[in-house]
Amino acid sequence: MMLDWQRTVSGKLRGRGLGLPFAGTPGTHNAITDVAGVEVGTVTLISGEGKLVPGKGPVRTGVTAILPRGRAKAEVPCAAGYYSLNGNGEMTGVVWIEESGELQTPITITNTHSCGVTRDATIRWLVSRGLTDRRKRVAISTCISTSSRCSPRNRLPPCWPNFGNIVCP
Repeated sequence: MMLDWQRTVSGKLRGRGLGLPFAGTPGTHNAITDVAGVEVGTVTLISGEGKLVPGKGPVRTGVTAILPRGRAKAEVPCAAGYYSLNGNGEMTGVVWIEESGELQTPITITNTHSCGVTRDATIRWLVSRGLTDRRKRVAISTCISTSSRCSPRNRLPPCWPNFGNIVCP
């Protein structure tokens, strides 16, 4: 019998499912949410079909938010580090992580053209809860956006939903 962490949701075998000897033991679902206290949420925006029309769509974009200590302890810093696997993508806030060795805010992951919007939404969320001061540095990570559907025209809108609404236990 295969365990959850041996296959992806679509049924494809993961490394451990193939017998690769990775160090450590995976959690029940081999997911970041297996770590006690971590909260993760996502928003995916999909609209329209057919040929890309600037300003109209189709749109394929989204954001993932990770709160390492959860909403209840969002103000508590945690140890952090940074590593660039292949140079595709960037991370806002990495200099602070390198200098201090800590993360003081949620992490958001989105496409390159939505970094500013997610940074603004994260700061808005922190400020609305009284959880920010001048020393807080927001961490926004990007993924490579090479698809024709992941273009500057497919960034998150400025009226993107309140950050707090996407985070769920």
